[in-house]
Amino acid sequence: MLQLSTSISEQRTNRRLAVRLPLTVSGWDSRGVIFQEETSSENLCRSGAAFVTRFDLAIGCDVEIHIPIAQSSVRRKEAESDFTTRGRVVHVESAEARGEKIIGVRFIGPHFRRMFLSESAA
Repeated sequence: MLQLSTSISEQRTNRRLAVRLPLTVSGWDSRGVIFQEETSSENLCRSGAAFVTRFDLAIGCDVEIHIPIAQSSVRRKEAESDFTTRGRVVHVESAEARGEKIIGVRFIGPHFRRMFLSESAA
């Protein structure tokens, strides 16, 4: 299994939770080809996320990440808006599915402010 990691100083500072949210990732792959992909998060924290992709992304490349926030039937005082930020690839690992990779990104734009319970805790 291919696994590339960041230095200790760049390792995540927030605990990631196993939360699957739909997301759209776009940017340039390692060959310089523009891509956009609908996928889902593998895990998420305030300062980063991991997702599966079929595109070849290199450590250090930047991507645009968009997470739509579904409005539930529960009424809230303030409606939440979709979350969009930029992320920098800090981790690349081969996924079990042929040709896919798990990409870890650190948010370099706005950080995620929504709180979730881990799916494993549900």
